[in-house]
Parts: sequence; structure tokens; C-alpha cells
Amino acid sequence: MTIPGIISDSNEGGDGDSDSMSSICRERKIVVANMLPLHAQRDGETAKWCFSLDEDSLLLQLTDGFPPETEVIYVGSLKVEIEASEQEEISQKLLDDFKCVPTFLPHDIQKYFYHGFCKQQLWPLFHYMLPVCRDHGDRFDRQLWLAYVHANKIFSDKVMEIVNPEYDFIWIHDYHLMVLPTFLRKSYNRVKLGFFLHSPFPSSEIYRTLPVRDEILKGLLNCDLIGFHTFDYARHFLSCCSRMLGLDYESKRGHIGLDYYGRRVYIKILPVGIHMGRLESVLNLPSTCNRVKEIREQFKDKKLILGIDDMDIFKGISLKLLAFEQLLQQHQELLGKLVLVQIVNPARSIGKDVQEAKKETYSTAKRINEVFGCPDYEPVILIDRPVPRYEKTAYYAMAECCIVNAVRDGMNLVPYKYIVCRQGSSLMDETIGVRMDFPRTSMLVVSEFIGCSPSLSGAIRVNPWDIDAVAEAIFLAITIPDTEKQLRHEKHYRYVISHDVAYWARSFMQDLERACKDHYDKRCCGIGLGLGFRVLSLSPSFRKLRIDHIVSAYAKTNRRAIFLDYDGTIVSHSSIVKSPSPEVVTALNTLCNDPKNTVFIVSGRRRRTLSDWLEPCERLGLAAEHGYFIRWNRSSDWALLAADLEWKEIVEPIMKVYTEATDGSYMEIKDSALVWYHQDADPDFGSCQAKELVVHLENVLANEPAVVWRGQHIVEVKPQGVTKGLVAEKVLSTMVNDGSPPDFVMCIGDDRSDEDMFECILNTVSSSSLPASPEIFACTVGQKPSKAKYYLDDSTDVVRLLQGLANASSPQPRHSAIFQEFFWLTTKKLSPSILQPCHYVGSGCEIFSIEIIFWLRTFTVWFWRCMMAWPL
Repeated sequence: MTIPGIISDSNEGGDGDSDSMSSICRERKIVVANMLPLHAQRDGETAKWCFSLDEDSLLLQLTDGFPPETEVIYVGSLKVEIEASEQEEISQKLLDDFKCVPTFLPHDIQKYFYHGFCKQQLWPLFHYMLPVCRDHGDRFDRQLWLAYVHANKIFSDKVMEIVNPEYDFIWIHDYHLMVLPTFLRKSYNRVKLGFFLHSPFPSSEIYRTLPVRDEILKGLLNCDLIGFHTFDYARHFLSCCSRMLGLDYESKRGHIGLDYYGRRVYIKILPVGIHMGRLESVLNLPSTCNRVKEIREQFKDKKLILGIDDMDIFKGISLKLLAFEQLLQQHQELLGKLVLVQIVNPARSIGKDVQEAKKETYSTAKRINEVFGCPDYEPVILIDRPVPRYEKTAYYAMAECCIVNAVRDGMNLVPYKYIVCRQGSSLMDETIGVRMDFPRTSMLVVSEFIGCSPSLSGAIRVNPWDIDAVAEAIFLAITIPDTEKQLRHEKHYRYVISHDVAYWARSFMQDLERACKDHYDKRCCGIGLGLGFRVLSLSPSFRKLRIDHIVSAYAKTNRRAIFLDYDGTIVSHSSIVKSPSPEVVTALNTLCNDPKNTVFIVSGRRRRTLSDWLEPCERLGLAAEHGYFIRWNRSSDWALLAADLEWKEIVEPIMKVYTEATDGSYMEIKDSALVWYHQDADPDFGSCQAKELVVHLENVLANEPAVVWRGQHIVEVKPQGVTKGLVAEKVLSTMVNDGSPPDFVMCIGDDRSDEDMFECILNTVSSSSLPASPEIFACTVGQKPSKAKYYLDDSTDVVRLLQGLANASSPQPRHSAIFQEFFWLTTKKLSPSILQPCHYVGSGCEIFSIEIIFWLRTFTVWFWRCMMAWPL
């Protein structure tokens, strides 16, 4: 989409190599997030704004993972609204004092951007909540989306004011800024961009319901590195890219990545950690120690279970209370001995859902206390007020068990903080009268739907919706022997201290540097409009084949070899009709009738199919089934390559099993090969089955003269040594032996099998078999990594190229060939229904079928060619 005044369709920024670029070459880290790591308040006496760093902010803590000399600049919004008259002064102050660049969003934009699109549409969707009815979630509102885009553009403008794109690294955080990479990449094609998503990423079935799904995916793909907390979130993102954008991913040397228009976009999977120094410093505060004493006295002879959650519908607070209620019902011996302290953080969003969740939480807690409580015992203590960090730390330290029961959560660092606080400190040990060598224990009950769950292998994982299972888990946590509690605690503590926030930031930045190391090894150019903008990255020697360039070389040569793939090259993969168009047949005939040319179609198709489709091309050479069958023209016999095909009896039943097990797949039996197609199957399942089939076949064919090859939506087994490259080598060597070595070689293909032709031609030219080096035009269809030097965008470009070469051919085709071609077109392409008129009800007129239109079009082309070729 293009939004007037927000994103232009021009690419004025280019690569950012302008004179205005900063002369400072020192590498910096620019951290961009919705909110700056600052506290702000007005001074009551001077009425001026006072600012201080938020020591608990993750953005501030991650700098521990950078080298000490690294300069870090923050870009984001303030938590307060600043008057327009004060903004310039405050901007300069924040930059000078805190290295912060504020983005002052207009009030309406901030409201619709954050509380609207982010919190009411993106955030619920990413937590698997669909607005199936008006009472549960807000429907998509395009005005809110426009505000989201506008806000991202404002962030982009601020980043571009300070960035040095040649040296700086930009790290964007969370779902508030998912189209920001598109704006930055549009301004500077080689900008170094990383993005980390701190929330879950939903499955493709959920995400695809978002009307602007493609714009957001393409925004993220404009980054060099995208980070997720868990493999599940990354897998969902990759599945969306596969299903909605047709992109495949692969893992190389431990790094997951996908190719996006020549750029390699890497995926990082690493959960964020906590800041150990910050938490340990709070543990040693006198206020923390005093609060520990008070809690210990308040809950004397009682076991304390702790829950700390935000007030929202996904934290599962009410489900936790129901499980606790179930526990007290089943184990009444725990009455008076077990207390659940639930600290409720302020809600980050507003809405009916939050109010309902709060109401349910209060009513459930009240019911439990009324049923199981007594004057000196309150089973559930609900703390719904701002709780200072020292007080939370004291509760962590004294809790026997911590339970996180969220139904969906991005990461949740509560379990990590609990583990560190249970480890204690020297001052804390002295306060509660515990020896330093006293064994430490902790127990965790965590939902399997939170991001930290996979890293806590010693925790008791639960399904929060299963009330009975959660109740049993709590009981197990408080009754398990201390020796096992100690082992679980030690295992968790080792992980938490070794995977802190510094480790996370350092690891992410190292991967970002690795992802950006080849930025200047390729040529970059921007393509696409609006939020569909992306950068095409090509090797310096890889460029688009210009028709005028190749036609010029073609006209100057006297002996030419032309090799063409069929599917995806002269006929589009998306075309329903796979037979060649009249334009293709005409161009091929023109080229073949030029005595200077040797033209071959080299395809994986069966020989019968190619013969039928290309029958009017009398002098066209055909190589079927990747070169197993070859003939030089229509009147010559098919020559076949000697090969052992007994392995087909092994392969066929295996492929049948996979065909039956994979809905939408089918198998093709060729004379020399067997092919399994899965383009109509579910993308993920089909790809998974294809990988498994390749492994299966490679195992059973280990000692057979056959090769298992996986292409685009296919798995093919063919004889060993049969390649398209062998066809090219044979044709070229025959031309040399006949005393007519080529001085012009063109090869066009789109698939991995065509790379063999490119390689063979380049090797043949570099060898001494040819008396002189010919002009080589190896060209792939589509912009992708290839051994070819040139590319064309699609089959339409290929046909246009062939027509350009045909126009430059001399002499023009003989008249008999023209009449023969017309006869074939009219007899082979037309059916008897051409003579049958069809009627449209109520039209009042009679029209002929679509085939008569095709016949007239064919006749026109034929007549025009006759007139051009006829001597005056």
C-alpha cells in the first residue's frame, strides 16, 4: 500500500552514500523501542521536566553485553506527553544527558497506534485471540492501521536523523515497530538491521486472519536478523513466510535463514535473560531484608506460594485461583498451612476484557477466603497495588513455590527472578539466620505456553486449562523431598546465571554482525511500492540480461548453440496450459530455420509430451527426461543413454506409499525416472514428507546406480550420470567434431537441474576443446543465487528475448515452414466445437466460442509473417 505523505514510491535515499553522511566512522548501536528507558516527572517548584534512567529497563540492561567503548543511542517515546514548545529543548537535553532521541508522537497518533492497533489488535492476535464477536476483541480498523504506519514512519525519521548506515547497527524491539524496517531499508539499502520480538508469534492459521499480514511479514523480512524467544515462535513465523510468501528456509551450520530477493535473512532463537547485578543489589538492600523479616513473621509456620502477574486475560490468574481452590478441597490437611500470595501488576491495556478478568479474579479470591478462611487464616492474599521492587524480591526469597499459569505469554522472567532470589545473598542469609553453605531450594510450576518454559527443564510444566493437573502440580511442588528441590534449583540457577541479559544481547549482536558482513559484496537496488518495498541483492557479476545486448552479439556471430529449459522458462509454472503458445512456436521455428543455429529444448518432461507439444518445430532438437532421450530434429530417431533401470522396481512402491500418505501429492512414472510432486499438498507437510522421502530413498538406493534429487516441489530419482549438463556437453562436442565450433552459446533455465548446464558450458569454454572462446550467455529465470551470469525476471521476458533473436535471424523462415506451422496450429489446436455457436441468455445476440477467437488470432499472426517473408 502507499500512504500519501507517509511513504513515497521513489528511492531517493539509495544506499545512503551521500555527502551528508557523518564523518565519524566509529561503530554505534542504535536501540529502537516503543518507550525510552527513562522516568519523567515535572518538578513541583520549577514546573520543569526532570528525567532519570529506568534501571529496571531491559533496554538499559542489555548494554552489559556490548564492549565498554560501545556508544549506544536509544530512540523511542516518552511515557509522558510533552508540549510542542518544549520538545526541541527536551530533545537536546535527553541526547546530551542520556543518549536518548525522543519521538514525539501526536496525541491522536499515539492513542490509535499504541492503545488502538498495538494493544487492541496486534497483541490479542499474537496471543491467539481472534475477534470472532464484538464482545471479545476489536475488529480490524484500517484507521488504526494507518496510525500504526504513521507512527513507524515518525520513528524512522528520528533514526535517520542520527544513523550512519555504513557503520551503525540498528536493533529494533517488539511488535510496535514491525514495519519500521521497511522505511529504514527504503532509505538505506545496506542498513544493518536486527529485530527481536518479545511476544509470541502465532501459528499461520491465526496470523493469516490479519488483513495486513503481508505488509508486516515483508517489514520483518527487510531486517538482516530476526530474533524469537523460542523455536515455536520462529517456526510459526517461518511457516507464515512459506504459506503466504512462498519462501523456503534452511539451516546451514547451525544458523536458520531464508533467501529473500537475494538477501539472506537469518533467524535467531534465544530467550532473554535477567540482569544478575541489578537483582542481587536489590537483594542486599536494607529495605528488602526488613521486608523479609516481616513476611517471615507474618507467615510463620505456613508455606508460601507466590504468583506475580500483570492484570490481563492471558495471565491465567483466575485459572490459578481455581486450581488452588481445588487443591484445598482435595487436601484439607493443608488448611491453615498453605497461603497463595498473588501480586497483580497494573494492567498495560484498557478494555472490557481486562475489566472482566479483574472482576473474576476478585470474586474467585473472595469465594475461596469465605469458604476456607478463618479469623487468623486467609488462604488467598491478593495484592492489587503498585508493589516496589524490594518488596517483590522479599516475596520471591520467602516463597516455597512460584507458579506462572499464563495461557499465553511471550517470555515471562518471573521464574528466573524467583530462582536468583531463592539463591539469596550474604546479607539475606544473615537476616534470616541461614548459613552460607545451607542447601538452596526452589520449586516452579510453569505453564507450557510461556516462552521460558523450554529452558526450565526442572520445573513442573502444566496445562493451565487443566485445573486438576495444576492442583496436583502445586501439591507435588510443596511435598517433594528437599534433596530433589535442591537438584532442580541448582540446575535452574546454573542456566539463569549463564544466560543472563548480557549473554542474550552479546549473542544477538554477534549474529547480527555475522548476518551483515557481506553487505558490500553485492549490488543492491530497491524494488516495490509502499510497504511492499524490498531490496534486491545481487552479486556484482550477476545482472539482468538486456535484449539489445544479446541481440547485438547474436547478429555478429556465425555458429550458435541455444539451450532452453521448458517448464518455468518458455512456459510459466503458474500457467494452466502447459503446451507452448503460438508466440513461442513461431520464435522457435524462426531460430531453428536459421542455418547458423542449433537449438535444443532440454527438459525433464517425457519424450512423448515434448514431441506432441513441439511437433511444428521440425528442426528443433529435444532432450527429454534430463537428457536420457535425445534427438536432433523431428525426422531423426531418439537416442537413449545406456543405463541400468532395475532400481525403479525399488523406488515405485516407496513413492506410492508417500503418495497415499500425502493428500494432494502424485507420482509420475517416466521411462528413465520417477517423480513425486507435492505442490498441491499442504506446504509444511509436503516439504516434511519430501525431506523424509529423500532420506528414505537415499538409504535404499545406496548401492544402486541412481540419484535422488529434490527440486521445487518435487522429488525425482533418475539414473546416475544423466544430467542436463551432459546434453550440453554432447551437443557442443558434436558441433566441434563436425568442424563448426560455436562462437555464440546461450543457455536459459530456471531450476536447480539447469545449473548443471550452466556449469558444463562454462567448463567447456574454459577447456581447450574449443578453438576460440565463444560469447557465453548463461541466464537463469528469477532473481536468485545461480552459476549463471545473467537473469531474466520470468518466462514472459524469455519469450520476448526469443522473439528479439528471431527478428535478428537471417534468412527468414522458408514459406513452406510457415504454411506447415499454420496447418499444425489450426489442426492441432482447434476442436470441432469451433463451429458450434453458444448463446448468452438475455443477450439478444449470438457469439462464437473462445476457440474461434484463438483461430482468428493465429491466422493474423501467420498472415503477418507471410507478408513479411514474401519477396516483393
